[in-house]
Amino acid sequence: MAYTTSRRLNFGDCDPSGIAYFPSYLNIMVGVCEEFFGAIGAPWPEMINDRKIGVPTVTLDVAFKSPGYHGDMMDFSIRVIRVGNSSADLEYEVRSRDRLLWTAKQRLVATSHETHKALPWPDDMRAALTQHLENDDAHDSAA
Repeated sequence: MAYTTSRRLNFGDCDPSGIAYFPSYLNIMVGVCEEFFGAIGAPWPEMINDRKIGVPTVTLDVAFKSPGYHGDMMDFSIRVIRVGNSSADLEYEVRSRDRLLWTAKQRLVATSHETHKALPWPDDMRAALTQHLENDDAHDSAA
């Protein structure tokens, strides 16, 4: 089940010609990912401050399909593709009206802020991520 949300492409996200500056897309994507985790019951402030868990990106593949322009409303769709022992794969699709702007594939890894090493997903976070899997064969305890 995909998670969806929208973001406006603001003036500060664009180059002088009014076209989206690609690093801004990544900053916006981080905010959307944080919102997703909050929506599934794992808000980042609690994860970071109380549970001492981070979810750094270890791989990211972005494909830009068409330019975004100042003022565009970007519709994000996030799908959980795989949940491993300590990692999760997310896929993003970002559209503005009928235009596909960009897609991304991201692997996150649960890590301890104390040891800076990967740790297994806590049961509640694993359950929340698993509820959003696109298919039942996507669970992979080896990763």
